[in-house]
Amino acid sequence: MTYKQSLEHFEEIYRESSPEEIPWNSQTPPALLVELLESGKVQCGRALDLGCGLGNYVIWLAGLGFDVIGIDGSPTAIKKAKRNAKMKNVKCRFLVADLTGDWPDLQKPFDFAYDWGLLHHISPEQRPGYVKNVHRALKPGGKYVSVCFNERDAAFKGTCKHRKTNMGTAVYLSSEQELRELFGRFFEIIDFRVLEIAGKFMKHVFNYCFMQKRKDPDNRCG
Repeated sequence: MTYKQSLEHFEEIYRESSPEEIPWNSQTPPALLVELLESGKVQCGRALDLGCGLGNYVIWLAGLGFDVIGIDGSPTAIKKAKRNAKMKNVKCRFLVADLTGDWPDLQKPFDFAYDWGLLHHISPEQRPGYVKNVHRALKPGGKYVSVCFNERDAAFKGTCKHRKTNMGTAVYLSSEQELRELFGRFFEIIDFRVLEIAGKFMKHVFNYCFMQKRKDPDNRCG
C-alpha cells in the first residue's frame, strides 16, 4: 500500500475518531524532542513538522518562539489543527500535502525538520524521494529528526516487515541498517538509537535518528 492510498484511511480516522481514540495523538511533546531543545542541539528558529496530525507539537513549538509550519495529508486533521491553534491563540501555519509527492511552496528554508511516527507509513520505494525533499527544505547545516517503528517491534500481528496496526493503517518496520543507508546519502547521522518507548496504549520499539544536512548529497565526508 502506498502512502497516498493510506491517506484516505487517515482522513477517515481524523474525521470519525475522537482525539483520545487516536494512538499517535498526544498533547505532551515527546521527551526526546524536549531533550533536543533543552540540550541546545536544536535552537529556536524555523521548524517543519512532517505529518503533523492535529498540530499539538506545532502549537507547542510555536509557543516556545519557533516559526513553525505543520504539513499533513489529511484535510480534516489540518482543519482541526488550525482550530486548535486558534483556540490557544498561537500563531503557526498548517498545509495539506501528500508528503511523498510535490511539496507546496514553503518559502524560506528551515533550521529544523522532524517526522515523529510518519516514516513507517511511507513504503521503502517512496522514502528516497521523501528524504530528498526534507534535505531540500533545510538550510545548510539544518537538523532533522526521524522516529519510526523498528523491525523488532512486536505490537502488531504478522511476521513480515509490512504490518497492519490496530487502527487498520499500514506500516513498514525498519532496521537500523536500512535507515542508515536511506539517510546517509543526504544527512550526517549524529545520534541513532533503538529505543523502547511507552505509547498511548502500548509500548513500541522505535528507531530514533537525529541528523544534520550534508552540504552535498552523496558526500559522505560532509
